Amino acid sequence: MIVGGGQAGAECAVTLRMLGFAGPITILAEESTHPYSRPPLSKGYLLGDVASADLHIRPPATYDDQRVDVRLETRVTGIDRATQTVRTEGPDGVHDVSYDWLVLATGGRARLLPDATVHAAPNVHTLRRLADIDEMRSQFTPGARLVVLGGGYVGLEVAAVARKSGLDVTIIEAAPRVLARVTVPVVSEFYERVHKQHGVDIRTSASVDSVEVGADGRAVAVKLTDGVTLPADVVVVGIGMEANDELAHEAGLAVDGGVVVDEFCRTTDLRILAIGDCTKHPCAQNGGLRRVESVPNALEQAKVAAATLTGDARPHDAVPWFWSDQYDVKLQAVGLCPSHDEIVVRGCIDEGRSFSLFYLKDGTVRAANVVSNPRDFMFAKKMVATQVRVDPARLSDPAVPLKELLAVSASERK
Repeated sequence: MIVGGGQAGAECAVTLRMLGFAGPITILAEESTHPYSRPPLSKGYLLGDVASADLHIRPPATYDDQRVDVRLETRVTGIDRATQTVRTEGPDGVHDVSYDWLVLATGGRARLLPDATVHAAPNVHTLRRLADIDEMRSQFTPGARLVVLGGGYVGLEVAAVARKSGLDVTIIEAAPRVLARVTVPVVSEFYERVHKQHGVDIRTSASVDSVEVGADGRAVAVKLTDGVTLPADVVVVGIGMEANDELAHEAGLAVDGGVVVDEFCRTTDLRILAIGDCTKHPCAQNGGLRRVESVPNALEQAKVAAATLTGDARPHDAVPWFWSDQYDVKLQAVGLCPSHDEIVVRGCIDEGRSFSLFYLKDGTVRAANVVSNPRDFMFAKKMVATQVRVDPARLSDPAVPLKELLAVSASERK
């Protein structure tokens, strides 16, 4: 029984079949559509370049072929570990359904503003589900005034699409810079410069006092704590995500800002596993527990869980990586480096829109941000995974192939 019809749940089901699992597999999905890919929602789908049918992770018929029972519009309201059942609410009523193994792939939800009643306004949006974008797209009309709350990946991606669609865009970010949680100041400065070149008004170190709602129930302005009032036709709230871990908590499983799992995706109940954005798992790179919100992490954990369930357990030790598309610029990031003692820039950040930035600790590559250079990113992933020791001067020289630095490091290790 897989609770959650997102990327992780779908991948786990199909991988189970590939590994020879012969028993019944059921996916319980709250939404009304088969599992779909979420990254295009704030990019191609919002822009109108991608159709909803193209978002499907696999054609719906695949689940029938793989003997996977996908139950749409079905919500799980509780887990009874003693009887190994889950309570479901769906189109055919309320049922208690038994399981031998349970996989929680419940994902996360958009964090809301302190005044949650503002979200009842039809022109205030979050981005997490297909329905969110469907509601928003009709309001992305040329000349409309969009205020984006949050300067993270999602906020910047929406801003880029909005400018392409002809909207006037203002980004409000409480931190001193955009992307403050995920990168260093020089990369933040680069992205601020790119967005400003496209006409986006970015206001950092700015806090929202309130979202003003008119008599017709629609948001009409965003008021900042410094007294500035920004008129708004559309408001997008992109202030982060929270793990959907309530089911696990109510069932008595360990929860700590996410469902706590071990390196094999097992919860504190060995009959229950958890995967994807809802989990807090051991960080192989830096130690401790960490929650990672990314498609690659969800896919990797889904495969690890399937292997655990089929008796060929292997630890989840993949280095996390991410990407973001904004205008014609692609940011790819690999590794987590909360502490580093050196940053090496390869290429010129101030010229053009392609460069690579490496985070070093004790002379080894621990993480990298690569902008519009797929080849560099391919090698950066290998360098981070093997924690290559490099000469910073050679690493910074675009004339020295990264492949050569990898080969030298491998030779030295021998």
